[in-house]
Amino acid sequence: MYWRVGEQVHSLILVCFPCGSTAEDSMKTKKNIAGIVWDLAAPVADGLGYTIWDVEYVKEGSTMILRITIDIDNEVGITIDDCEKMHRAIDPVIDEADPIEESYNLEVSSPGVERLLTRPEHFERMVGADVEVRLFAALPDRPAIGGSKVFTGILKGFDGQNILVEVGGEEVSVPKKAASKVQTVFDWA
Repeated sequence: MYWRVGEQVHSLILVCFPCGSTAEDSMKTKKNIAGIVWDLAAPVADGLGYTIWDVEYVKEGSTMILRITIDIDNEVGITIDDCEKMHRAIDPVIDEADPIEESYNLEVSSPGVERLLTRPEHFERMVGADVEVRLFAALPDRPAIGGSKVFTGILKGFDGQNILVEVGGEEVSVPKKAASKVQTVFDWA
């Protein structure tokens, strides 16, 4: 919508949410859907020998995506066949429960070799791995990371509040809430 005031043209952008809901309600709904689907998918994944790494319900472009990320504890990791097997097994379970009113695309994927660490069990599983930590703001009181907002090191532990990373032979404790992103890094060389 445009309107003219004197020689200036102004635009008005409206963001609408159904029936008095807010962006916060929308976010809660997406988290609720992800939680419901996690509960549906976990026993299916377990029965196939997989674990659920993550479940997301997100909008990408104009499409809603229900993404189930699975993992397996073996040397090979998740294959395309594993993703297909999980997709075929979980699709009818989700259809039967019908937790999502709108249309969406179901994706089943692996977490990849450079995986995001968001849950306590992710950190526990990846102790000893090389990680990259991105901070919301530099932590000047941590000399081992030189006031940087991005650093790499070896994940040593996670106590539920703090991430312990070895950087240059020195252990650095970073509050989880200070990290915008933590992911494993793979040496592609």
